[in-house]
Formats: sequence, C-alpha cells, structure tokens
Amino acid sequence: MRGTVDSFPFTRFKSRRRSVYGVEQPSCEVLEQERRLVLERFDEGVAFEIGCAIHKRASVEAFEIVVDIRTFDRQLIFASTAGTSVDNTGWVRRKANAVRHFLQSSYRLTLEHQSGDRSFAKEWALDVSDYVLAGGGFPVSVKNAGVVGSITVSGLEEDLDHAIIVDALCDWLRIPRDELAFHGQGRRYPMTS
Repeated sequence: MRGTVDSFPFTRFKSRRRSVYGVEQPSCEVLEQERRLVLERFDEGVAFEIGCAIHKRASVEAFEIVVDIRTFDRQLIFASTAGTSVDNTGWVRRKANAVRHFLQSSYRLTLEHQSGDRSFAKEWALDVSDYVLAGGGFPVSVKNAGVVGSITVSGLEEDLDHAIIVDALCDWLRIPRDELAFHGQGRRYPMTS
C-alpha cells in the first residue's frame, strides 16, 4: 500500500488520549525520548546523515514526507519525497517554530495541550500561521549545550512523523528502538542502511 499509514508498522492513535492498545497518552514516554535522545555533537555533517537516513527510509517505504533539519539560526537540510506539496513545507516550518519556542517535541506539546483547531492557547499569543500543535517536530539536543535546533517531518499522521524521527535518532545513537518505543508499539521494520 504505497505511502499509506496502514503499511506503517507503528501504532496509530485513535485519539490523543488513548492509543489503540488502550494505554494512556504517551506524553511521559515522549518526555523520556527527549531526555535520552541527546547527541554528543551536532553539525552540518550529522544533520546531513540523519536527514539522508530519514529520506532513504521514506523513499524505500514509499512515504510521502518532507524532512527539515535546522539549528535555530539556519536550515541545514531539507528534503522531500515524491507526492509532497508546499503544504508540507508550511507544516514543518510551523512545527519547527513550536519546538524552538518551547524547546520540546511538537508531539508532546500536542498531547499536553490538545486543541481542536491545532492552535495554542490565546494567552500565549502564538499566531496559528506561525505555530501549530501537531506532532513531527523533535528537539535536537546536544550534551552540555541543550536544545540547539530541530528535526521535523511532515506527511504522515503526527505520531508517525514523530516516530520516524525517534527511530532515526535511536539508530544514530545506537539505542535499540524498542527501548524508546511507545508502550505496545511493535517496530517491525528496521531503518534501511
């Protein structure tokens, strides 16, 4: 099933509160992913390798996605697979802005601040044209430096956009994917080399 989430090996959440396995929302698990997925260093070469791994996987598995990796002052890599549109570019920009503003994953933000229209609470004064509550933006954290940028994916369901990034970082850091998978999430397909 070309490019459909049905062919994707991860849990699809029926709602943001309960997964298909009946497990409470995984914001604590996302927090653990953020805590453990910390790089020793981050530069253009690291961004390129992680971005290429995500793009290669998307190409092999026929996922229609865009991947954007950036520091907070500039874009380091942007790549897309066939079937994406300018809309995906807008989504990655808005997700990356949310990561930059809150220094946490956009999926955790979405789980913790659910909003039907995907906007942030009015008291935060974050314009919906620049910020969105949608999974798929993940902070790039560097040991002894903190959050320095983001990796963002758009094109699949938000938990799957998030999971692709988590898998790529697990592979880069040589952390077994199962250690950071959502409860009940069977990860059957390894990242292609």
